[in-house]
Amino acid sequence: MSQAVTHTEGESNTSAARRAWAETHPDAATRDLLARDADAFLHQSLSSPCVSTIAKAEGIWIEDTAGRRFMDFHGNSVHHLGYAHPRLVAAIKAQLDDLSFAPRRFTNAVSVELAETLGAIAPGDLNKVLFTTGGSDANEVALKIARAATGRFKTISFWDSFHGAGFGAASIGGEETFRSHIAGPLMPGTEHIAPFNCYRCPYNHAGPESCGLACAQMVDYVLGREGDVAAVIAEPMRAVPVVPPPGFWKAVQEACHKRGALLIMDEIPTGLGKTGRMFAFEHDEVIPDIVTMGKALGGGILPIAAVVARHDLDVCGDFAIGHYTHEKNPVTARAALTTIAILQEDGLVERSAELGAYALTRLRTALADNPIVGDIRGRGLMFGIEIVEDRGTRAPGRTAAERIYYRCLEAGLSFKISAGCVLTLSPPLIISREDLDRALGIVEDAIRAEATQ
Repeated sequence: MSQAVTHTEGESNTSAARRAWAETHPDAATRDLLARDADAFLHQSLSSPCVSTIAKAEGIWIEDTAGRRFMDFHGNSVHHLGYAHPRLVAAIKAQLDDLSFAPRRFTNAVSVELAETLGAIAPGDLNKVLFTTGGSDANEVALKIARAATGRFKTISFWDSFHGAGFGAASIGGEETFRSHIAGPLMPGTEHIAPFNCYRCPYNHAGPESCGLACAQMVDYVLGREGDVAAVIAEPMRAVPVVPPPGFWKAVQEACHKRGALLIMDEIPTGLGKTGRMFAFEHDEVIPDIVTMGKALGGGILPIAAVVARHDLDVCGDFAIGHYTHEKNPVTARAALTTIAILQEDGLVERSAELGAYALTRLRTALADNPIVGDIRGRGLMFGIEIVEDRGTRAPGRTAAERIYYRCLEAGLSFKISAGCVLTLSPPLIISREDLDRALGIVEDAIRAEATQ
């Protein structure tokens, strides 16, 4: 299996630090597999060519073909249960023996049970479900529902957001990597506004919370000016990570209700307990009209995503909104059902809240006076450390962040860098306090070493 140990968002695959890391691979088997990977796969940013390999993944650990082990604090946001959770593996094996596939127009008990379970764990009257194979497709289904329900086609979303790589998902997304090199126009009617983490905004003189609420008012302004917006789609907490200011989503939801637009929450990376609540939007005391989820839903083994909509939004029965070959696959459904059961029965959502609060307190205390740390933020077990050149200007410390990352990788900790300078740490919810402390110590030591360099 050839896969990058991790990636650095927004940075070139050919950076000096990447090349230096790749050149440290001591064994011929690793070098050979990397060369085969580069020859076999289409090259693209953040993916291929890779910088290392994976030979084994278990619990919080990944291991390369040279036998080097890393605590994985990235995992593409799928590894809430860690890797190869024994109960999940056993459930999938049993389902393969029982029923391995269901063709379209035939239902099966395990898929129905999963739909009912998602409707039960989602708050309010979010209880009508459709499964897809990935989060990008789930968001596109949500957009189709919004168009059908409102008779409108426009959307409002946020710059810097990510909602998937399909043309529709990339159109509503705001990440440059997924938009800038596509020849020709993207989907029309996709309006974008500034995100709520605009502390670098030159017009922000009243602090991030006031500025964030100004962005919420901008949603209302654009909804009013456009007049024909079907939906506002957004990440309830940005996986950069950035936590919304208090009252932000309530203001956005009020504007949607006033203007007749739906609110779609993309919980693909944040849902299922990562932030210390089953859904991240629950921190902000709102219930969207549609929620999408994925990534961790398959337990870090199988791909499955879901759209969960309000009961009265079941309005698309006369046409197709998501005819997926694996729409009601009993094996992926079993993986999702078992994942939810483990999360609930082992108290992992509550554990995420507890360990996340501990981690943030420790990091803020240990790095309080560090001159290259601009901010430490997050919720639950999704938190980040912003590396800056200067605390006064908050100028991004991109080169320093990359050097810190590779120091941590050498010490046995893998994570990702978001927005060019934010060390983004997303450990599995099963992590022990001892391993969490070890990982935090690695990060703290690497930051201190960089600050004194």
